[in-house]
Amino acid sequence: MSIVGPRPERPCFTYEFNEEIPGFINRLKVKPGLTGWAQVNGGYEMTPKEKLEADLYYIENRSILLDLKIIFKTIKIVLTGEGAR
Repeated sequence: MSIVGPRPERPCFTYEFNEEIPGFINRLKVKPGLTGWAQVNGGYEMTPKEKLEADLYYIENRSILLDLKIIFKTIKIVLTGEGAR
């Protein structure tokens, strides 16, 4: 597991969501992380489809700068509670 990456989903949910949303399993292309693009931009309020879109955005655009942006947004959410869900 890494610091930044798509949050892991329980395997039973991954396969269930993949049946409903083809391609959901593609989130597994990278190591899961403690925080991720989907968490700092929606968290638990996102549907599985929206989470997939955010995770695929991260996978396609991952870079050290994007990771740093996610880490700083995570710190801000933790310290301020702003955006916390």
